[in-house]
Amino acid sequence: MITLVSGSILLSLLHAIIPNHWLPILAIGRKENWTLREILSITAIAGFSHVASTLIIGWTLVFFGWELAQSFHSIAPFIAPVVLILIGIIFIYRHHKHKHFHVADQQHQNSKTKMIITLSVAMFFSPCLEIEAYFLAASMQSMWWTTFMSAIYAVITLSGMIIWVNVAFHGLNKLNWHTLEHKAGIITGSTLIATGILSFFIH
Repeated sequence: MITLVSGSILLSLLHAIIPNHWLPILAIGRKENWTLREILSITAIAGFSHVASTLIIGWTLVFFGWELAQSFHSIAPFIAPVVLILIGIIFIYRHHKHKHFHVADQQHQNSKTKMIITLSVAMFFSPCLEIEAYFLAASMQSMWWTTFMSAIYAVITLSGMIIWVNVAFHGLNKLNWHTLEHKAGIITGSTLIATGILSFFIH
């Protein structure tokens, strides 16, 4: 059982490092001039959606079997990348449509709310499929171990995403964003599209 727990911890750590889980949030946050607190809060919300879908599939494996969970596996890898690519296209379109985005506070709030929902949906349909086998193996031991492993995965994944966003945010602040500001839409859109495309191959 120690091997099983160690493996799930290692996989959770590696999983949190994968940039396609947190880079889109950071890119959009930088483009929309969100504060670090806002970006970290949205990262937590989107990360929770990601963790929730992973746990749902994991416990589905435990209670209802492999075949039912596989039906979700077959469509999930395609939904999140498509959503990211579509968001990227929208950002590039907005950049070419309007050079500057001066909007009212209410419009800005509505835009942020929609973006949070969209990112959360994308993350929900991008579960960690690699860790699901651990749920099945842990359930063979006991439900207590399955619950313990679920908690480990949730804590490490969420904290890992938040830490990486925090580190990357401070790294990006060292760049001269003033000279890149007029191309921010293209940079953000291209980042999201590239992330979406890579997500087809890296889960």
